[in-house]
Amino acid sequence: MPSSARPFRFGVNLLSPAPADAWRAKCRRAEELGYDVILVPDHLGMPAPFPSLVAAAAATARPRLGTFVLNSGFWNPTLLAREVAGTDALTGGRLELGLGTGYIRAEHDAAGLPWGSAGERVDRLLRTVEELDRLLGPDEHQPRAVQQPRVPLLIGANGDRMLRLAAEHADIVAFTGARTTPGGTLQPLTAEELDERVAVYREHAVGREAPAEFNLLIQIVAVTDDPRAAVRPWLPRLPGLTEDRVLELPIVLVGTSEQVVERVRRLRERFGFSYLTVLEPNMEVFAPVVEALRGT
Repeated sequence: MPSSARPFRFGVNLLSPAPADAWRAKCRRAEELGYDVILVPDHLGMPAPFPSLVAAAAATARPRLGTFVLNSGFWNPTLLAREVAGTDALTGGRLELGLGTGYIRAEHDAAGLPWGSAGERVDRLLRTVEELDRLLGPDEHQPRAVQQPRVPLLIGANGDRMLRLAAEHADIVAFTGARTTPGGTLQPLTAEELDERVAVYREHAVGREAPAEFNLLIQIVAVTDDPRAAVRPWLPRLPGLTEDRVLELPIVLVGTSEQVVERVRRLRERFGFSYLTVLEPNMEVFAPVVEALRGT
C-alpha cells in the first residue's frame, strides 16, 4: 500500500425497514461480517434515519453509523442540529453525517416540500451545512454532540459546484459515480469520466489542511466465474452499454473473488477510493472482500 493511501473502510447501506428484532439482527450481522460503517438512506419508504441509527448503536459495539445521505430539502437546519447532536450522544459518538441535495422530485412532491432548481438545491445544502456549524459549535447548544469540534461530515457530490462545496466543507466526499438525467434517473460514469470528476474535486481542494476521505457507492456486486452472465440482467436499465462496458464501470464489482479484490485495490490506486459502500442486497456477497482487505 502506498504510504499516502488510507486504509480501507467498508460500509453497508441498509435499505429495508424492519421490526426491532429483525433490524437489530441485521445490524449485528453487518458487524459480524466486518463492515466498518452501518448506513441508512433518506428516502420515503425506507428506514427513518436517526431512530434506525440509534437502534443500530444499541445492537452493535464497533461500527460507525451514518446517513447516506440525508436529503437536505427534507430538513429544517435548526431541527436537524437537534437530531444530529442527540443521535451522536445516544450512539456514543459514532455518528457520521452524510448530506446531499436529493435527486427525486416525486419525494418532495409527496411530502409537500419545494423542489427548486439544481442551483437552489445546492444553495439549500450550503445553508444547511453553515447552519449546522453555527448551531452545533457553541458550548451552550443542547443536546451536545459527543464528537468535537463536530460530527464528521460526508457530502455526496458529482457536479462542479457540489464538488467545490465538498472540498470546502466535507471530511468525506462521496462521489456518486453517476449523473442525474433530466428524467431523474442515474446514468453511470465511465472510469474516464470519474477521473475527470476526481480531478475537479482535487483542484478545488488545493490548500486544505487535511485531505478528505474518498467514498464510492458500488451499485452492482457479484462473485462469479461468468461476469458477463451476471451483468446481463442489468442491460435493460443501462441502455447503450454492452456487457463488457458495464463490467468496466467503477460502480460495478463483478468477477471471481480474487478479481473483485484486485478491482477494489485499483479503485484506491487510480481514484483514491478507500471507503466503499455497498447496498444491503450485496452485504453478504461482498463480505469476503471486506475480510480480505480489512485494515490494509
